[in-house]
Amino acid sequence: MSKRRPAFSTEQLAFTFDVPRAERHQGALAGLSREVSSAVSRIISEDERSRPMLAAALSEILDEPVDKMTLDGWASEARDRFNIPFYRLLALIAVTDRADVLDALLRKVGVAVLVGEEIITAQLGHIDRQMAQLKERRRKIEQQAVPIRRAHTGEL
Repeated sequence: MSKRRPAFSTEQLAFTFDVPRAERHQGALAGLSREVSSAVSRIISEDERSRPMLAAALSEILDEPVDKMTLDGWASEARDRFNIPFYRLLALIAVTDRADVLDALLRKVGVAVLVGEEIITAQLGHIDRQMAQLKERRRKIEQQAVPIRRAHTGEL
């Protein structure tokens, strides 16, 4: 019997400029709990720290106890009633620096992640779009503009 493929695919981590589209039909997010568990498993397995060390890092950042067994439970696709709470997933993302995993998960609901100074690149693109809109507005106004004449001065 072959091993079951993880629900969270390695292909989901590739950077993309594709606009995320959320599917909103019935069952669109079916199996999401397995995918989240699989993503947690991947984060944990790819981190260089041992599970007890990772649990300690989570405990420290959250200021609440997290143990190795809890990590194991969150990482198990088979234990669908033992899912990681969102705030703890965010803490796990923070201590492992795995925004790529968060991005892949959030794209399922139509959201993409910008990390750190990537926001500056987004701002630059936004400014470019604003400038293009202003240039187009100027072009339209220019087509209608007439010289301003004042009768009392005789100047243009």
